[in-house]
Amino acid sequence: MNSLQKVLVADDDAINREVLAELLKPEYTVLLAKDGAQALERAARHVPDLILLDVMMPDMDGFEVLRRLRDDPRTADVAVIFVSGMGRPEDEANGLKAGASDYIAKPFNATVVMARVALHLQMVRQRRMLERLAHVDGLTELANRRRFDEVFEQEYQRARRQGTPLSLALLDIDSFKQYNDHYGHPAGDRALRAVARLTAAGMRGPSDLAARYGGEELVLVLPDTDAGQAQALMADMRAGLDRMAIEHVASPVAPVLTVSVGGATLCPGEDPAELFAAADAHLYRAKQAGRNRVMWRAGA
Repeated sequence: MNSLQKVLVADDDAINREVLAELLKPEYTVLLAKDGAQALERAARHVPDLILLDVMMPDMDGFEVLRRLRDDPRTADVAVIFVSGMGRPEDEANGLKAGASDYIAKPFNATVVMARVALHLQMVRQRRMLERLAHVDGLTELANRRRFDEVFEQEYQRARRQGTPLSLALLDIDSFKQYNDHYGHPAGDRALRAVARLTAAGMRGPSDLAARYGGEELVLVLPDTDAGQAQALMADMRAGLDRMAIEHVASPVAPVLTVSVGGATLCPGEDPAELFAAADAHLYRAKQAGRNRVMWRAGA
């Protein structure tokens, strides 16, 4: 995992840069910057996991670089360790007050550098794991309702800005209460996870999102997907569930587990709530029409 993490070394002294690069390269991807401006540019472009930042650099010192890093949303959360020849306690205190995660005095000790870098990168991994867990539904391992709300708003804004299609689908497992009553809740959980895996596997674009909306209802955000493409995707998923043939003898719809799907594609001038309401209305129509089907409202 360490090999995937990126460390940016920003120091105007070429020897210091090379020493730190050689020290870190066996375990991390290392990026180099020779001054503050280059450090800001490379940090914004590559978004490293950690920055080793020299304090005393010409034109722009480390304090100014750190301030600008924190002002940029792309780099605001990147951990920064100051590396400086100013080794007085008050210098270290000033660096930490400015927002640095740690402070290493020059001349640096290789063992200390590696230990501090490893510690802070471990903290980065742990923080990201917690952030991921905060966005994941524990049962299905799909995105949760909170993550759906965030992504839906982001993709709606992008679709409006770029004029690209955006489709939204609601998927509901048919007669799921009867399934739980007949087979028991542990079996119901297994069935829900199976449908979730099928749904996640059907996501095609890098920005597609499958989330658990609540109970046995899933929601899919499909950016850059028009109505025809979205309907075909949902039909494939429904057919895929048919092929899985999960027994459901208590269902009035079919002897196997089935789903109803309602969806809509964004119309000009429509807001997110209206798009969601349209998808929900078509899910209701799919249920009213006998379930185990896909019903869609195309965008204008």
